[in-house]
Amino acid sequence: MLKLGIQTQHILKDDNLVEGFQMIRNAGFDCVDFSLHQYLLNVDIYQGRLNNFFDQSIDELEKFFQQHKSAAENAGIKIHQMHMPYPVFVEMSKNNDYLEKVMAVKSLQICSFLNCKYIVIHGIKLTNFIGSEELEWQQTRSFLEKLAPLARELNIIMCVENLYNSTAKHLTEGPCCNAKKMIERIDQFNDKFKAEVLGFCFDTGHANLLGLDFEKFITILGDRLKVLHIHDNDGVRDLHQVPFTFSKHRENPSTTDWNGFINGLKNIHFDKVLNFETGSVMNAFPQELKQDVLIFLAKIGKYFANKLKA
Repeated sequence: MLKLGIQTQHILKDDNLVEGFQMIRNAGFDCVDFSLHQYLLNVDIYQGRLNNFFDQSIDELEKFFQQHKSAAENAGIKIHQMHMPYPVFVEMSKNNDYLEKVMAVKSLQICSFLNCKYIVIHGIKLTNFIGSEELEWQQTRSFLEKLAPLARELNIIMCVENLYNSTAKHLTEGPCCNAKKMIERIDQFNDKFKAEVLGFCFDTGHANLLGLDFEKFITILGDRLKVLHIHDNDGVRDLHQVPFTFSKHRENPSTTDWNGFINGLKNIHFDKVLNFETGSVMNAFPQELKQDVLIFLAKIGKYFANKLKA
């Protein structure tokens, strides 16, 4: 049965957990996409700056996240998916070993502690350095294979997503943008580990930036599609905004192919969580309007759900 989910970033703060989860529940959401990446920011990883958050023992981390777990349960909210800090690898960085052996491992353990089934992991962006998408995937696969035994033990499905590259203001396809290749890779990966430890996250904003065919991509993925990142943009920048927000011209329909999105999900009988990755939206509005914005996003989610039932 379809449920609605929302990214916790810019809604949930460590000092307002009860209030934040209740806002989410009152708006009409059932689930959340827990923003684990807010504890180790991507801008810091790229700059080689690591904090000591993941240096804590797993007991210390579980004690810290117990308050999040309890607040979610009390509000009737399921932590359905989360986002691992990213990137997980930076070319020529001295921190890559730490990201793999400490940050990633403890992210899976936190995911399990929060009774979360899915964790989204960014594929490694290396095409510009090694000149081949296939070699790039081999690097990502190697990273995931080191985590797979733990994921299998904890009953977690790691999900890669369609990403983009940005070079000199030009956008090109990043990791995991070929659906046919990805179904083969996911199936081979799961066969190797004799368990469903790898799945896919379809990101509508990234797909829009690259002009991917939503319906075709989703239909090819089939039941390998486990989680969604629903958000919108102008086709130029990764803005993570409210769906149906942008049009190419004043009288034109949306820049994003929402009909293709709906049709693709219908084709595969998608029955999981319609999850919005819209933290940037919440950051744009004043506190007094955040509840109204959440209610509006939930209404869009219900619109999608009704279309899928039709």
